[in-house]
Amino acid sequence: MSVTITGFSVRDIRTPTSRTLAGSDAVHTDPDYSAAYVVLHTDAPGGVAGHGMTFTLGRGTEICVAGVRALAPLIVGRTLESLTDDMASTWRLLTSESQLRWIGPEKGAIHLATAALVNAVWDLWAKVAGKPVWRLVGGMTPEQIVGCVDFRYLTDAITRDEALTMLRRLEPTRAERIAHIEREGYPAYITSAGWMGYPDEQVRELCRAALAAGWTRFKIKVGRDAAENVRRCALVREEIGPDAWLMVDANQAWDVGEAIEHVRRIEPFGLHWVEEPTSPDDILGHATIRNAIAPVPVATGEHAANRVIFKQLMQAGAIDFAQFDNCRLGGLNEALAVLLLAAKFGVPVCPHAGGLGLCEYVQHISLIDYVCISGSLERRAIEFADHLHEHFVDPVVVRGNSYVPPSAPGFSIEMRPESLDEFEFPHGAAWRQA
Repeated sequence: MSVTITGFSVRDIRTPTSRTLAGSDAVHTDPDYSAAYVVLHTDAPGGVAGHGMTFTLGRGTEICVAGVRALAPLIVGRTLESLTDDMASTWRLLTSESQLRWIGPEKGAIHLATAALVNAVWDLWAKVAGKPVWRLVGGMTPEQIVGCVDFRYLTDAITRDEALTMLRRLEPTRAERIAHIEREGYPAYITSAGWMGYPDEQVRELCRAALAAGWTRFKIKVGRDAAENVRRCALVREEIGPDAWLMVDANQAWDVGEAIEHVRRIEPFGLHWVEEPTSPDDILGHATIRNAIAPVPVATGEHAANRVIFKQLMQAGAIDFAQFDNCRLGGLNEALAVLLLAAKFGVPVCPHAGGLGLCEYVQHISLIDYVCISGSLERRAIEFADHLHEHFVDPVVVRGNSYVPPSAPGFSIEMRPESLDEFEFPHGAAWRQA
C-alpha cells in the first residue's frame, strides 16, 4: 500500500505538574511536563497518521514547535516508502538541511524538533506494518537496521561492518529473547517516589507503596546541600532495605570537584549509580569523576545532545551507564547509533524516561537493544515514573517491577484527543483555569 504524507499539524502541549512538584529536582525546580506534539497526516485509508512528540518542561516548547514547522516541509509530499527505504538518508535530510543546520547542528531545540518528526515517521511506518516499533525493528535484517544509522562522525569508534557483525551474531537467537521478554517483561526502576520537592513523609509513603507493588529498584534526586543528600539517602535506604537498588540523580548540579566530594559523603548507602554529576558536555570531567569515586558507577546522557557526545564519553571511559533520551537525540535512528556504540564498548543502556510520553517511547528502545543489539539484561532497567500515562491511547503497562512489552501498532506515543485539547497551551482548559 502506497502512503503519502499530505500534511502535518503541531501543538504546544503542557501539563501543569509544577503545581504538585512532580518531576522536581535540584536544577529543574518547577517543571511542567510538556511536548511539541506532531501529527503527520496521510492519504492512507482509515486516516492512519504518524504521531510523534518531543519532551520539554514548559517554557520553550513554542521554540520546538517553530522548529517542527521549519523542518516538516522537507517530508510533506513524500511517500512513506521513499522515506523508509533509506532511513539513514531520511534522518540526514532532516539534520543536514544546508540552512537549518546552522542553528543546530544536531543539538538544541532544532534537534528536539527533529526527534518529533523522525519518531512520527517511525510511528506511521509501524502502524502501516501493523506492528509495534520494537517488533518492526526486531523483524529487520542486520543490513536493514544498519541502513537506518548515519555513521558520519562515528567510524573512528564503530564502522558499518563492525555493526553488521554484532547484529548478525545475535540474529539467530532473537526469537528466544522475544519469548523471554514477552513472558517476563523488561526490568524497570521507579523515580516518582523521590522527587526533590516532596516532603519526607510523602517520600516514605511512596517508597512503602512501591515496595508493596513489587518495586526493587529506586532512584532519588539529590542536590547541592551535602548534609541534606545524606539525610535523604538515609531515609530512602531505611524504607527500601539493604538489598534494593538505590540510584541518585544530581541533574548536573555539581562542578567536578563538588561531585567527587558529594558522592563520597553518600557512597556508604550503596549506590547503583550517580547520575548526571556534572555538565553533560564535560566528557573529561565525567572521566575525572568516575576515576575518583570508583567503585560507584557514573551514569549520564539525558542531556547529551547527540551520538558524537556519547562516542566520546565511551572512548574516554567516562561513564558506566548510557542514559540517552529519545527526544534529546534526533529520534530512533540516532538512538540505534548509540545502542550500537554502547554494545561495542560494553556500556549498559538505561534510557531516560519519566516525562510526558518518555516511558511510552523508551520501552521500545530497550526492547530493541535486548532483542537485536546487546542481547543482554545485565545491569539494565528502564526508568519509570507514575505520571500522565492515562493521556495516551496505548499507555505503558508495568507489572511488578517490569515493563510489559507493548503489542499495539506504532510507537505508543499517540495521545488521546481530549487530553490534547485539555492541555494545549495557552487556551486548553487546564490553562484557562489557571
